[in-house]
Amino acid sequence: MCKKNTIPFFIFSFLFISISCNDDVLPKPKGYLSLTYPSKKYKKLELERPYTFKVLENSKIIDKTNNWLSIQYPNLKASIDITYRPVQNNITELLKEAEKLVFKHAVKAEQIVPKDFTNYQKQVFGSMYEITGNAASHLQFHITDSTKNFIKGSLYFYAKPNYDSILPAVAYIKEDVLKLMETTAWKN
Repeated sequence: MCKKNTIPFFIFSFLFISISCNDDVLPKPKGYLSLTYPSKKYKKLELERPYTFKVLENSKIIDKTNNWLSIQYPNLKASIDITYRPVQNNITELLKEAEKLVFKHAVKAEQIVPKDFTNYQKQVFGSMYEITGNAASHLQFHITDSTKNFIKGSLYFYAKPNYDSILPAVAYIKEDVLKLMETTAWKN
């Protein structure tokens, strides 16, 4: 009696396995995070400084001493920290210090890409550095007129660095940094 029950079981099992294994297995497509950011509108910096530039309207400007400031993006949990230093026959020292702060991130960075900026008409010269990888800062820049004014800026996120996750936000803020550099004018 045992042999009678085992033969149909094996036939049924064989048919089940052979029929079920014919379908191709396809991997699921990658899911991408869909982030939407507000449209950009810029306004002139309203604080009294030896410089002026345009900032994003929906950013928050925090006034600091020594003509320093912080441009905050509360929804992105990020800020651009701006430091100002007057040039007093020390432009070489200021440029070296700015580059030193950029390359301090080389330990965690995958790549540091410099881009020079020049506007002879407004006497604005500088560089922006894109830092890829899990570094603390992903954008750093400096601008100067080479004789009186020097500005250094750094983008920071208030989160543990994970470059893949914050890449869209970095690209969004990079446009604002470029706008800042393009619209900088010196008052003295």
